Amino acid sequence: MPARSKIKVGCLTVLSFVALVAGVIYLFGAGIISRTQGFLMVVMFFGMYVGFGILIASYRFVSKLEDD
Repeated sequence: MPARSKIKVGCLTVLSFVALVAGVIYLFGAGIISRTQGFLMVVMFFGMYVGFGILIASYRFVSKLEDD
């Protein structure tokens, strides 16, 4: 994968995370969710991004090991 493509994927990932956090901040500001719920949602989003990142990285590593 070219370096330019990796940068695009990284920027899109960060942008989608920021959009989700902005949505949580909007919901908190509108009074739909409490501060604790908003904090837990942001922590959950961060955990999902880190977890799926590790899953994708390990899948790519294992797929390289299986190639002969």
